[in-house]
Amino acid sequence: MDSVYAMVRFFVSGGTFMYPILIVFTVGIAIAIERYLTLTQVKRRNEGMWSKLQPALAEGDFDKAREMTAEDDSAVSRLLAMGLARQGAVRRREDIEIAMEESMMEIIPQLEKRTNYVALGASIATLLGLLGTIMGLIQAFTAVANANPAEKADLLSASISVAMNTTAFGLIAAIPLLVTHSVLTAKTGEIVDSLEMASIKALNVITAMAKRQITA
Repeated sequence: MDSVYAMVRFFVSGGTFMYPILIVFTVGIAIAIERYLTLTQVKRRNEGMWSKLQPALAEGDFDKAREMTAEDDSAVSRLLAMGLARQGAVRRREDIEIAMEESMMEIIPQLEKRTNYVALGASIATLLGLLGTIMGLIQAFTAVANANPAEKADLLSASISVAMNTTAFGLIAAIPLLVTHSVLTAKTGEIVDSLEMASIKALNVITAMAKRQITA
């Protein structure tokens, strides 16, 4: 309980700037949790769908693969659906590759959506903390100017200690947000890499089957 009371005293003594920092931190964490859960679900669905699609592609059963992607709305299905749609109409590898690249350009912004707000929240929390400290110092020096000379040193040190609380709280809020942003960025990169891997493997299979048909 003593630690709880100490935290409450620390927060209250920091002044009004502690509240916007808390709001920024809360919003940033909420966005981070939503993004993490979303990306985790996207990765799980992609892995599950790719494990089903890979055997059909390896066998050259593109009709079955088209049916599977049409019935699923995972990112890997949407990506490969564009390439498989071109597979029956064209034989040029470049055309199929361009189609999947267009789909990738639509998928990536959805994966990165709102992630930058987490890093922005960290920057805002830090700046609010510094601003709160500066405003607190201005108020402290103004109050000390009219105080008793014997009390100036004690009053000034106490005021500076309180003013520094906002900087400390701003950093306390910013550090977890920065770490979380790095985690989300890395997770997004893993998903993008897996999608690129799936598109290349599918493209290689389609190209190989087209060459066999031409040779035959």
